[in-house]
Amino acid sequence: MSEQAIHKTPEIHHQFDVLIIGTGSAGLISALQLSEDMSVALISKDRVLEGSSYYAQGGISAVLDIDDNFDSHVQDTLITASGLGNEEATKFMVEGAPDAIKSLENSGVEFTKNNNTYHLTTEGGHSSRRVAHVADRTGKSIQTNLLDSVKTKNNIKIFEGFIAVDLLIKDSRCYGAYILNKNSNCVESFIAQKTIIATGGAAKTYLYTSNPDTSTGDGIAMAYRAGCNIVNMEFTQFHPTCLYHPHAKSFLISEALRGEGGKLILPNGDAFMHKYDDRAELAPRDIVARAIDSEMKSNGFDCVYLDISFEEKDWIKQHFPSIYKKCKSFGIDIADNPIPVVPAAHYTCGGIQSNLDGQTNIEDLYAVGEAAHTGVHGANRMASNSLLECIVFAKSCAKHINQSTLYTQQQGFNDWDESKVAPSKEKVVVSHLWDEIRRIMWNFVGIVRSNKRLNYAKYRLDQIQIEVNEYYKLYLISSDLIELRNLVKTAQIIVNSAIARTESRGLHYNEDYPNQSNTPKNTIIQKQ
Repeated sequence: MSEQAIHKTPEIHHQFDVLIIGTGSAGLISALQLSEDMSVALISKDRVLEGSSYYAQGGISAVLDIDDNFDSHVQDTLITASGLGNEEATKFMVEGAPDAIKSLENSGVEFTKNNNTYHLTTEGGHSSRRVAHVADRTGKSIQTNLLDSVKTKNNIKIFEGFIAVDLLIKDSRCYGAYILNKNSNCVESFIAQKTIIATGGAAKTYLYTSNPDTSTGDGIAMAYRAGCNIVNMEFTQFHPTCLYHPHAKSFLISEALRGEGGKLILPNGDAFMHKYDDRAELAPRDIVARAIDSEMKSNGFDCVYLDISFEEKDWIKQHFPSIYKKCKSFGIDIADNPIPVVPAAHYTCGGIQSNLDGQTNIEDLYAVGEAAHTGVHGANRMASNSLLECIVFAKSCAKHINQSTLYTQQQGFNDWDESKVAPSKEKVVVSHLWDEIRRIMWNFVGIVRSNKRLNYAKYRLDQIQIEVNEYYKLYLISSDLIELRNLVKTAQIIVNSAIARTESRGLHYNEDYPNQSNTPKNTIIQKQ
């Protein structure tokens, strides 16, 4: 028997009413909000809880204080969005925030309170205290409680260790996806009447990131190949403060530390944020990240420092237990010493164009969460609006599907054919290209950009795309190859979007176009 025959994919077909690709907050909320009369497949390419939602520290922004109001939250969000925020979508999200908090509490999330009142903190861009949180491990609490709720539903089936390859598209309608079973290394067909992309962002396109390894832009790349509109991918948010330590793997230091008075300082102890913005440490993240980047480059520093040591140790351990414990594990007692920090790629503000119900321009295909572009973030995301967006738009998406008419006739699709490919004996190529892409993006498409850097990145990424396409045609598919294919495509979209924007706005700063245009417009990329 030939080696190719040994690896032949068996014909495995699954049929569900709804296919959800991704198990972060947006994916889990979508599944829970769907009618229990619908069969639902939840696809997780790693462990269900291994995603950005789980590691979110800060919290969820919502108007919960009597002195706060919706208009203020909307205006703060639109100001941070630098002229590209969608006002209708922003109002929809903000007005849905209190119900989003209640939905999470109904799933078992216990937000931090003082005397039965929400303990609300503030973060960059907010004019009021409106960030509800569970100490400094909000994402972990949300994800574990949502997953517990999902496991009680008989209509939802979880597929762990499955990674989507491509969407099944016919006549501009989506019918599910080809998905690699990582356990058997076989590609299986998941046929569905409705498909939801909830795969998260693409910060893993950069060498240094606060995100887990799952954030490789899979949903965005698949949607691009299927013909979706991809919007504003030039706006990658760099979190200003990730722990600088060789073994920390860019552990995130929550913005809530700055919200509680933490000061950014140089190695000699001097504060510097006042030189860049009147809001100092509470300026939006793009301003803070650029300020840190500028101080590091102009002075040759490896990092700057975030100091909260003026607070009592017990207070710090109560409010930031996870951060205190993590830093202590690396020999840093944040109650006595400042924390070494650097910026790292954190959040993808662009994504798959979708409306208030999560609908894309392809029939029966939806996008929610960080993979989607609803317009609420514009050119820059305001802190703690991301988990909020996941919940509000996932609920709306599920409601739309619940009210839709499901058809009974299923489309036929060919089985996955790997009869003309061979097992790879050059897997080092995949790892090498993966590393090169991320270094190109960090060095040439980072916090501060220029035409020369962007054009070089485009030139090299176009070459890598050709190499990846050839490799994909010749060899058996693998999880690493799927992610590499998505990574290079997403990187290309980011670079092409950045080249198309001939101004500096929000998270996109180009030295050759330092000024902001008077006519703000979205960047839309679509496969030709």
